[in-house]
Amino acid sequence: MQVFLPRKEEMVLNYINKIISLFMTVFGTLGNMSVSVNYMFSWWGSPEKKPIHIILIHLAFTNILILLAKGLPKTILAFGLRNFLDDIGCKIIVYLERVARGLSICTSSLLTVVQAIIISPRASGWRRLKPKSAWHILLFFSFFWILNALISTNLIHSIKSASMNISQHINDENYCYFTLQNQDIKWIFLILMVLRDTVFQGAMGGASGYMVFLLHQHHQHVLNLLNSNLLYRTPPELRAAQSVLLLMLCFVFFYWTDCAFSLIINISSRDTSLMINTREFLTLGYATFSPFVLIHRDGLLSKIWHAHWEKLRKCL
Repeated sequence: MQVFLPRKEEMVLNYINKIISLFMTVFGTLGNMSVSVNYMFSWWGSPEKKPIHIILIHLAFTNILILLAKGLPKTILAFGLRNFLDDIGCKIIVYLERVARGLSICTSSLLTVVQAIIISPRASGWRRLKPKSAWHILLFFSFFWILNALISTNLIHSIKSASMNISQHINDENYCYFTLQNQDIKWIFLILMVLRDTVFQGAMGGASGYMVFLLHQHHQHVLNLLNSNLLYRTPPELRAAQSVLLLMLCFVFFYWTDCAFSLIINISSRDTSLMINTREFLTLGYATFSPFVLIHRDGLLSKIWHAHWEKLRKCL
């Protein structure tokens, strides 16, 4: 029996991939925790409960789920622990990751639509759709959780632990693998996922286009005021819309690049180690970098440090 050792290049590539996964998991989790805590304080400390804040809190929580379900096992593998999950552990981890990815799409779409409604003109009919209370958003969250939990149920029966049967084909994660499914059932769930992504990304694209149109109108209005030597400040709602648009660009980039790499990997017959590792980076990309988009655009870190500094000064 011959034993084929991995090439030196592959070993180096796998090591770099584990380091990147560790970096993205740790910093992404810290970034999302920072965002969620900041908006929680804003939520409880403000007399006006803004729907956008609770949506951003849910998006940050969803990102944390993705990072822990996808990145944490690979981070543990990076420290040399092998086959640490049994069948139940594999089912929970992979199922949570799939549900969280669906929640990320739905929540990002809801964020874009609500922000577009908020900045729409008062005379517009869209204004009537503005949530009367932030608690109404919880109804959407309940629907998102139920929808994505049902769409991902097929994974419960098809995920096994690699430690329980090492003779089976193990996927690139090295701790769980997929068993063969009934093709009819597989296609049903695949169609449901594609339909979900199409509907929510369609709503996201329409709302984003509408916001771009409104921001362009605002820009023309600002230019007219500057030409008239009048001082004008950008309303907070429009600054928030700019942040949401930047967040959606981040989502679209990572989502569609991930889809492209998945398609190439599936149709390629060559060794695709580099592409598989790149796809793993893209899978964690939005969950990792999206909180830092908000931190940069909204100046969250400066606000947090200023608040801590003021408390320290009062204590002294």
